[in-house]
Amino acid sequence: MSRTVHYDTNGNEIDTEDCINDAPTYAQEQLADIERREAVNHPDYYKRGGIEAIDAIEAWGLGFNLGNVVKYIARAGHKTADSLRDLKKAEWYLSREIERMERE
Repeated sequence: MSRTVHYDTNGNEIDTEDCINDAPTYAQEQLADIERREAVNHPDYYKRGGIEAIDAIEAWGLGFNLGNVVKYIARAGHKTADSLRDLKKAEWYLSREIERMERE
């Protein structure tokens, strides 16, 4: 059995309760937290072929528009089943970059 302590917003103890042993341990809570962060920061569709799009974008120095082109092409059909939507987003960023370059 363990004891759970509850605190108010000022850090003062307000009550305690006995907990049965089926409550998650600190290590289990930490592992669950890591898994939640990984699901947010590194979902499966981010890493295809062993590399994340952001790593390639940064290594190649592509900048915002071209980086988004690579990102949307790399993830097309993997984040959602709508490949066409991803490819249209890539097209939009590519057109924007072409327009920017033509102005220079």
